[in-house]
Amino acid sequence: MVLPWALAVLSLIPLLDAQSPACTNLTAVAPITNATLDRLSGKWFYIGSAFRNPEYNESARSIQAAFFYFEPKHAEDKIILREYQTTGNKCIYNSSYVTVYRENGTLSTYESGREHFADLLLTKHPKTFMLSASWNGKKNVGMSFYADKPEVTQEQKEQFLDAIKCVGIHESEITYSDEKKDLCGPLHMQHEEERNKEEEGS
Repeated sequence: MVLPWALAVLSLIPLLDAQSPACTNLTAVAPITNATLDRLSGKWFYIGSAFRNPEYNESARSIQAAFFYFEPKHAEDKIILREYQTTGNKCIYNSSYVTVYRENGTLSTYESGREHFADLLLTKHPKTFMLSASWNGKKNVGMSFYADKPEVTQEQKEQFLDAIKCVGIHESEITYSDEKKDLCGPLHMQHEEERNKEEEGS
């Protein structure tokens, strides 16, 4: 299962048009600093995405709900990823790592034998971020949206809608997650209890 934050492939063209008013609230992060990684640290919820690439669009539509933890390792240029994803009325847990390419503002992960890349975009709201990518030109652009809570404010949502407009995707193409369909609560609670015991015992 392709991770929702990495439902993208190597960016081949710049996605942000500096002349477009819809792009003024977006900041493409390059280089990625330790402060950037600290901002990404913690628990995040997958809110929604839109992809022109049929394969990634299909994968995105299969995700009912998802949340994950980012734990940056500054010295290694890695982020430990612990993800809980509800797909097909089942909870799928995955633990892996994300590679940070600091200079070009790109994150990547390996999935199904391939390295998937996404450009990190920060909004003016520190409680949200986006990942964008393009494959084979603008016909396959895509963007995904994350927040520190399962529900976003209208202002936060507007920033995502502006970004979608910026890359030429219509609002009707967006697929949103639904926290009410999350089935990973019990497994997440079990893992947190185990982690707490390990910390107490260390």
